[in-house]
Amino acid sequence: MDTYGTRVDAHTVRFERLLPGPLEKIWAYLTDGKKRGEWFAAGDLPAKVGDTFEFYIKHSDLSPNKSAPPEQFKQMDATGHRATEKLLALEPMRRLAYTFGHDHPPSSEVEFVLTPEGDKVRLTLTHRKVPDRAYAVNVSGGWHAHLAILQYKAEGKVPPPFWDVWRETENAYEKRYD
Repeated sequence: MDTYGTRVDAHTVRFERLLPGPLEKIWAYLTDGKKRGEWFAAGDLPAKVGDTFEFYIKHSDLSPNKSAPPEQFKQMDATGHRATEKLLALEPMRRLAYTFGHDHPPSSEVEFVLTPEGDKVRLTLTHRKVPDRAYAVNVSGGWHAHLAILQYKAEGKVPPPFWDVWRETENAYEKRYD
């Protein structure tokens, strides 16, 4: 399976990963604030669709292995990043969606869909309402790296440093989205 995201249209990017099951384990990585914090962003989800919640992301903490962040991300990585988002959908064991950039409009939307496939789980991440190509390139590199970290975690492996994973595809989406 190609792990690169695809640009579905001018305002949508999509990623797919086939992860080891069971479904409950992968669902927990999406919805449990502490487990999500192991590969993406920590923070508890609200109980009700339409409510807001806060994420906290510190990329250098996603692995015990460390590497220096790229120059453009040094400040953000030093302090971490907080974001307030709105829960858009919560269908247990199947679908989760929320805003992305809610507190810094224009807001986009991220949806995770889980599909069981034997003893594995297909995760489809769709990022919609992407305002332009530059934003698509930026978020695709980030999602690519975060999903790689999730893959390691789901397989019970210690991931490499987040920034090393990010660097592996740093310019790939610039070329892929021509």
